[in-house]
Amino acid sequence: MNLANIPHPGALVSKKKKAFIGVPAPLGYVAGAGRGATGFTTRSDIGPARDATDVPDDRHALSKSKLASKKPGKDNEQDIEDDEEDLNDANYDEFNGYGGSLFSKDPYDKDDEEADRIYDSIDKRMDEKRKEYREKKLRRELEQYRQERPKIQQQFSDLKRDLARISADEWNSIPDVGDARNKKMRNPRAEKFTPVPDSILAHNVSLSNETVTSIDPLSGLKTVISGTSTGLLSSAPSHLDLKKIGQARNTLMDIKLNQASDSVSGQTVVDPKGYLTDLQSMIPSVGADISDIKKARLLLKSVRETNPNHAPAWIASARLEEITGKLQTARNLIMKGCEQCENSEDIWIEAARLQPPDLAKSVIAQGVRKLGNSSVRLWIKAAELEKEVKAKKKIFRKALEHIPNSVRLWKEAVELEEPEDARILLTRAVECCPTSVDLWLALARLEVYENARKVLNKARENIPTDKQIWFTAAKLEEAQGNLSMVQKIIDRALNSLQANGVEINREHWVQDAIETEKSGSKATAQAIVKSVIDFGIDEEDREHGWLEDAENLANSEAFECARAVYANALKVFPKNENIWLQAAFFEKNHGTKESLESLLELAVVNCPQAEVLWLMAAKSKWLGGDVQASRQILSRAFDVNQNKEEIWLAAVKLESENAEYDRARKILEKAREKNSTPRVYMKSAKLEWQLGNLSRAIELLEMAINHWDDYPKIWMMLGQIHQQTGRINEAREIYQRGLKSNNSNVALWILLARLEESEGALIKARSVLEKGRLKNPKNDLLWLEAVRVEIRAGNKEIALPMLSKALQECPQSGMLWAEAIFMENRQQRKSRSVDALKRCEHDVHVLLACSLLFWCERKMTKAREWFKRTLKLDPDLGDAWAYAYKFEILHGSQEQQMELKKRCIQAEPRHGEHWCQVSKDIKNWRLKIGDILEIVANELPIPT
Repeated sequence: MNLANIPHPGALVSKKKKAFIGVPAPLGYVAGAGRGATGFTTRSDIGPARDATDVPDDRHALSKSKLASKKPGKDNEQDIEDDEEDLNDANYDEFNGYGGSLFSKDPYDKDDEEADRIYDSIDKRMDEKRKEYREKKLRRELEQYRQERPKIQQQFSDLKRDLARISADEWNSIPDVGDARNKKMRNPRAEKFTPVPDSILAHNVSLSNETVTSIDPLSGLKTVISGTSTGLLSSAPSHLDLKKIGQARNTLMDIKLNQASDSVSGQTVVDPKGYLTDLQSMIPSVGADISDIKKARLLLKSVRETNPNHAPAWIASARLEEITGKLQTARNLIMKGCEQCENSEDIWIEAARLQPPDLAKSVIAQGVRKLGNSSVRLWIKAAELEKEVKAKKKIFRKALEHIPNSVRLWKEAVELEEPEDARILLTRAVECCPTSVDLWLALARLEVYENARKVLNKARENIPTDKQIWFTAAKLEEAQGNLSMVQKIIDRALNSLQANGVEINREHWVQDAIETEKSGSKATAQAIVKSVIDFGIDEEDREHGWLEDAENLANSEAFECARAVYANALKVFPKNENIWLQAAFFEKNHGTKESLESLLELAVVNCPQAEVLWLMAAKSKWLGGDVQASRQILSRAFDVNQNKEEIWLAAVKLESENAEYDRARKILEKAREKNSTPRVYMKSAKLEWQLGNLSRAIELLEMAINHWDDYPKIWMMLGQIHQQTGRINEAREIYQRGLKSNNSNVALWILLARLEESEGALIKARSVLEKGRLKNPKNDLLWLEAVRVEIRAGNKEIALPMLSKALQECPQSGMLWAEAIFMENRQQRKSRSVDALKRCEHDVHVLLACSLLFWCERKMTKAREWFKRTLKLDPDLGDAWAYAYKFEILHGSQEQQMELKKRCIQAEPRHGEHWCQVSKDIKNWRLKIGDILEIVANELPIPT
């Protein structure tokens, strides 16, 4: 049969055309009427939808031109069928579509199959090229979709979190969910099946008193067995008594119970947990496949037979058998291996491990007899198998007779002895092992001072290339109080080691100094640092390198080593103000008050022109309560630095803090005469403002404005004084005049906007801030104030798009991102914080916002960690200290609160929105840092 002559299935399908498809319906045709569909209104009931003159809708019919061109005939009928396409589902073919394709009549041969396979491979290859990109794009779109449309479980996360606070009674009082539509479905009644007692069956039998071949359904037991049916009852004898059935059942039950019980004691012999025992026995002791174990066993056997003196093969074979649970086979193998490889200490130790404790000693004894003069590990293993200390000592002493030059054996033996016996042992040990540094140092520690010096001298003679002996000698002298000898010993050590060809590694010596300081030998640590601090550093890099070393040592908490670095740097650069300043800050943070004052005393002598050093010295005396000494230091600073503004103002602050207001006024008056600056005038006005003399303060500020109208703080202070006294119009005028000459000062724009807002002129406040943004584009403070104005006015729908625009203009502003986090819903805050951290990873405001976010989510440990990160990043932000202190008040201990408050006082923060509102309030000018911290923390709201 020729397969090529068989038409394609698609071609056969295309020939099955319905005669009525494409032909217009006859007049008066009603769909479904011929099948009796009369139960609905049809077109025949209400008449045709078209008028007789309407053009018929012959969408499925041939056009009139085609009908006219076609004459009746077989060929024409075939042409009509070919022109029309059958769109019926029965005519659809997956390969050719509707009615077949252009090549449907041709056969599908191997060439077509090969072509399709090639095209499929090309499509697959092209699809794989962009597969990774499409998957990444799909994941990115899915993540964006989840951020915009979070799941219901994310939206209700806060409600689920509240479930943790529900009590057990509240939980039990929650009603069960049922179907409220049907009472039977709400309260289903369980079906009950009660077996019929034998007494009822027997009673019915006695009443009938006849042979029973069937049971009445009313007796409680239904049956389909009739008297003539072939079933259980029909095959039973006619004299069957149903009572005996129950007795037989009881007898059978008794037999089963007797089999499961002990006839003597009456107790069950069946293990109630026996199934657990059976399951445990079924668990394989090794996770490997059995076939793999067999292969390994054959392979190891081949290795043993090929090279029977190879100890690792015997050890591996024994361990394989041990793993598979064949412990006795493993012991036999390892003992056979001991016979074949009696000179291997590993196989003897493995054999002792596999044997029981009593046999392990004999195995080790055999190994010691074979390898007692060379194997240290066997002697140590023999000592480990003993439980009594006396037996251990005996074994070690026997071992030292065979191997006297083993340092490890000497150490093990010494550790078991008392100090006096250990000293005697170490005396013999250093004779047998003269190159062991540890033994020499251990002996030196046990000897008295004079003998220890002799021991260390002998150690240096035997080991001239080891630095630890020199360090131990220096520690010995320091312990005896001979501090002058410490530096000499370290210097001699450096020279001796170099003479013996030892390379001096600066990093290693510094690390040794750190470890020496941690061990308690501070003078030795400083001597080591001073000796090697100049090694490997070029002359032009010394200042930078030494300061970096000091900072690293301080971070490692090696404060004495860092102090030695600063001392050496100041000795080389005595006139360098930067080094003195760094050393002073180091002493302030890690030293004592006396060490700081002594350092500053030397600093002002070597750098008399450094105002900061004079001020630090005066402040240290003042904080210590010695006001007179502080005045003397400032007086000396006046003599050396004529007309320096910082010194004048420091003297004013000293007098005002000690309530010497008349002296402060005189100093300021003298400063205005000799050093007329806008800051001096501002401080003069502020003093009068603090003391309540507002008229004098206004007079001083107006005098300053006439000379320095471009100093914005004067305008700000004058406007605030007018605003405090209720003269709003004058304050507004001052702010507006100040902005004419200081339009780049953001604080002035914000003060004017807040003034308008306080007067209820919200539109004016908006216009002021908008004008300020025009003068100062891309300023995040002005954008933030504009957003908060709308929030305070209750216009959150205006604030949100404004904040989005602000972030577009200032994408790196941490304050705007922090504001954006808490303007989102609770479900969106976390994703918003992630975006903020991506943009501003090291911004203190973003870190503070994340800390508050963890606080809101009740993640106290994380919140405390993030507060620490925030305070470490910028200790000058007072708001961070206040929030952290409030957190510790609510969730921390009293020790944590006091520690945080102490650190805040040392940091002396000056910035922060909430902090400045309290610290710069004129009513609080007498408050200290700790008092301000308490007030700000109490006024801060708990984040929600």
